Amino acid sequence: MDLKDILKNVDNYLDTEIELNGWIRNHRPQKEFGFIAFNDGTTQNGIQIVYDNNLVNFEEVSHYLVGCSLNVKGLLVKSQGKEDYEIKAQKITLLGACPEDYPIQPKRHTREFLREQAYLRPRTNLFTAVFRVRSVAAYAIHKFFNENNFVYVHTPIITSSDCEGAGEMFQVTTLDLERVNGKPDYSKDFFGKLASLTVSGQLQVEPFAMNYKKVYTFGPTFRAENSNTKTHASEFWMIEPEMAFTDLNGDMEIMEKMLKYVISYVLENCTSEMQFLDSFVEKGLISKLNKLVNSEFTRITHEECIKILKESNEKFEFTPEYGEDIAKEHEKYITEYFDGPVFIYNWPKDIKAFYMKQNDDGKTVAAVDLEVPGAGELMGGSQREENYEKLVSRMKEMNMETEGLEWYLNLRKYGGCVHSGFGMGFERLLIYITGVDNIRDVIPYPRTPKNCEF
Repeated sequence: MDLKDILKNVDNYLDTEIELNGWIRNHRPQKEFGFIAFNDGTTQNGIQIVYDNNLVNFEEVSHYLVGCSLNVKGLLVKSQGKEDYEIKAQKITLLGACPEDYPIQPKRHTREFLREQAYLRPRTNLFTAVFRVRSVAAYAIHKFFNENNFVYVHTPIITSSDCEGAGEMFQVTTLDLERVNGKPDYSKDFFGKLASLTVSGQLQVEPFAMNYKKVYTFGPTFRAENSNTKTHASEFWMIEPEMAFTDLNGDMEIMEKMLKYVISYVLENCTSEMQFLDSFVEKGLISKLNKLVNSEFTRITHEECIKILKESNEKFEFTPEYGEDIAKEHEKYITEYFDGPVFIYNWPKDIKAFYMKQNDDGKTVAAVDLEVPGAGELMGGSQREENYEKLVSRMKEMNMETEGLEWYLNLRKYGGCVHSGFGMGFERLLIYITGVDNIRDVIPYPRTPKNCEF
């Protein structure tokens, strides 16, 4: 029996005996009665257990410590206190004891401390909320794509392709590189060539779009980037849809539709979690998310964006320039300027990836970034170059090897078509939804430079 189901149908269980298994979150024993803050993991707030000295093992129960697991049988009744309901215990059985030095006591712990206790931090109120939101948001993403006829594709974690061309990839090898003199001979390695952990599933998911029309991959990706910022991790999850017969405008439509769907689903299905996060993490969080869901997303070109920034008379730390990327301060200004989410499209080709479709001006590509208030860039996508010769030419221009990517190029020869896609870092979305500002606190076991615990 789950507490969530009981409270959802509370009229069916009121004044009847129920049985629950769960853990003590807090315990206030007194001389003749006691109160246990109890949670079985299915709700944010749990429920209060009230017991008195009529309980057969009252003295024993009054010494149960925070963290103990219990079996509780009792009557579900309306509460006399601030809670709506509580359980009047008839029998409490200890299932698993917990010592006094249990690290997660009912007090405020720093997030830094809790990262050191990553295997225990889900038991705190904050991480109970964060990781349930993570679960529900992941389900909402799959639900959205399933309802819109997308096929879910599992792309490989181990690959020989560097999708982004940045080279910041973790190597996968069985060679003892410490003992290899000079350049390693990867022909003797497990795969017979240099292999790495994927930085993106995009290249591998594109072929499936050429049959199913609409596909997506959602899985772990890896970046060997020595960065310790709040928004970077070495292992994270990416959502990457790919759509045949879809241009950049169609791409933006799906980006907006998906984001609104996922946020709406979380707000609807994580009510108590979101209320907790609104109260204790980011004041006004729910209002911020509701405003996004009800917003019309603005669309401007990169050139228009730079023009607005230049004419703003703002004293930016970094001067905005045509042909260059924009900084965090520029993203913040542009979303405040339009008072809502902004699509910035048609970016300078020299700062974007090789596979993006070149526009007729020869200077820009059909790429787009979605900027949202308070977070900056949340998603990035593009229309892909469907012309074989142009794609090969672009790769040569960027000094990229075509060897090993013949299969990707051949998609342009074998019934190719206009197609587009985008990517969204799942943890970056969770930072925005939960208000928790550090990526290390929205992923169960963070992997960052010099940190690979648990």
